Amino acid sequence: MRLKVLSLIFIFFSLAALAGSGEAINSSSNNDKLLASAAEAEVTADNNSKLLLAEEKLNQLYRSIDYGKNARPAYDVFRKGMVGYLNLLRQDKISNKGILTIIDFSIPSVKKRLWVFDLKNRKLLFHDLVAHGKNSGHNIANAFSNIPESNQSSLGFYVTANTYVGKHGLSLRLKGQETGFNDKAMARAIVMHGADYVNTSIIKSMGRLGRSFGCPALSRAISDQVINTVADRTCLFIYHPSKEYLDNSVYLQEAGAIDYLLATNI
Repeated sequence: MRLKVLSLIFIFFSLAALAGSGEAINSSSNNDKLLASAAEAEVTADNNSKLLLAEEKLNQLYRSIDYGKNARPAYDVFRKGMVGYLNLLRQDKISNKGILTIIDFSIPSVKKRLWVFDLKNRKLLFHDLVAHGKNSGHNIANAFSNIPESNQSSLGFYVTANTYVGKHGLSLRLKGQETGFNDKAMARAIVMHGADYVNTSIIKSMGRLGRSFGCPALSRAISDQVINTVADRTCLFIYHPSKEYLDNSVYLQEAGAIDYLLATNI
């Protein structure tokens, strides 16, 4: 509010100065232009105020989470995850359980790069290793695809679906929400599952984790717990700083997410 008042005062004096310096050839036309400029500037000031309030709220949420002794995700990655989470929530595509899962594939496979958050209770539930597709890269993932049989991971936002028991044991179906990036996940049988090749012994022997056919594969030690926690309409965000993805993701568009964030108690 303070920023908005100051902005409007600045706008008033700026317009007054402009009006005083011009010649009164067509005062009606000039006044209309000044009023239009003032209205546009007020909208800009209001949007800037919203952005500042939303940024403060997201930053406070990020800092208030109990991470225990675990590393935090990069704030920018967490923020992007929250934008997509809010967009999915306001579209009623995910439940209000407050569960957000983030996988950061800009981090090497030898490091923990999966986070599962309980946003309602401000708590990190899991932080562990996760494998990427075998054609996405060796230790570091740098190639992604939505094409069947590509054996690559797919970026973007997913909504978790139902669990089933298959060849990997308890597994979780994933519904990709982003056209051209992950919307073929169900057809490709991209699921979350446990795998023997996701453990520190593999890292010691190979210098990287084992790799999947495109699925986000987890350690057997926690896979069942994670899957049961995140199943049934929660948000999964698989991140990488791919320019093509960041420039074209519908769910990273902020306007609706910010309005929803400011209107709700998250």
